[in-house]
Amino acid sequence: MQTVKQIVCDTVNHLPEQATFDDAIYALYVRQKLEEGLRDIDEGRTYTQEEVELRLLGAR
Repeated sequence: MQTVKQIVCDTVNHLPEQATFDDAIYALYVRQKLEEGLRDIDEGRTYTQEEVELRLLGAR
């Protein structure tokens, strides 16, 4: 498992040379959300398509 410092370095190293601070912050934000999603999957915090539809549409 990578450390936060390694993830930040990896993310920054993949940015184009002309990237702005906003680009870097956005890339780190996206990476953080992906990491959270993967952690949710590992810990079983997911829903099936049917469960999502029932939650959104309710029982009709």
